[in-house]
Amino acid sequence: MIHLTMRQLRYFDALARLGHFGRAAEACAISQPALSMQIKEMEEALGGVLLERNARQVVLTRFGEQLAERVRDILRSVDELGDFARASRDKLTGRLRLGMIPTVAPYLLPKVIANLTRKHPEIDIHVRESKTPKLIEELVEGRLDAAIVALPVSEPSLTEVALFSENFLLVRPPEYEGAAVPSSEMLREMRLLLLEEGHCFRDQALTFCNMQAPREMLDASSLSTLVQMVGAGMGVTLIPEMAVGVETRSAAVSLARFADPQPQRSIGMVWRKTSPLAKQLLQISEVVAGAADGLRKQATAGQGRKRRG
Repeated sequence: MIHLTMRQLRYFDALARLGHFGRAAEACAISQPALSMQIKEMEEALGGVLLERNARQVVLTRFGEQLAERVRDILRSVDELGDFARASRDKLTGRLRLGMIPTVAPYLLPKVIANLTRKHPEIDIHVRESKTPKLIEELVEGRLDAAIVALPVSEPSLTEVALFSENFLLVRPPEYEGAAVPSSEMLREMRLLLLEEGHCFRDQALTFCNMQAPREMLDASSLSTLVQMVGAGMGVTLIPEMAVGVETRSAAVSLARFADPQPQRSIGMVWRKTSPLAKQLLQISEVVAGAADGLRKQATAGQGRKRRG
């Protein structure tokens, strides 16, 4: 009979996902030699080589790839046993692994955590900030309980619950204060600054302008950088309403709203349809929606054009 521990399975899963002993050891909070020893013991117990070792990366053997899929299923099932036990309780307790996209997390996360811990003090919140494709991958694989992303995600295995919608605002250099707001067609002729590829907000901005990505562009990795670039006179950009208060605080820029119908996005919470925590996650989504509503009331609604400097 083969004897493997859950700890070994989790170590091997981390190694298979990260493809590097150092990063896997760090993720598992153990030393690299200890991780290597556990993987070696797994190979001896299974009677097969799981990976090819070299100085730069780890490459799974065919046997290792097949095992990695089964280990992932086992770990997901074990985690769901814990979720099943938690779901049987009347109150929300234990670990909550929540993902958020970067264009939401800095603005919504503090309020969400404050509201959740106040209403459900026994929740242990673990937050993962990443782009949508990565969050969906980790959610489907069982490494996240839920994620807050732009909808739709169109993943059949996930439940989608809309939380709120928010408009996009135009950010221009301060000398444009009071100037006519360009149409989406006019924006195509301007130097539009966008987030780098992989951000759903980039795709949404391009869709509004009905354009492909400009050939010559200075992409940014954050909304903060975009706004600062506009303040330096490098172009114009769009930002979601929720980000206005934070991102324009220290930048000399002008804000303007588009004519109706204004560009907007829908933000929602998604989780696996098979999750035993579905009922609890629905409750959590209501808390998140309430936090977002409070933030949006503090944003730029009704303020019209506004200059910060």
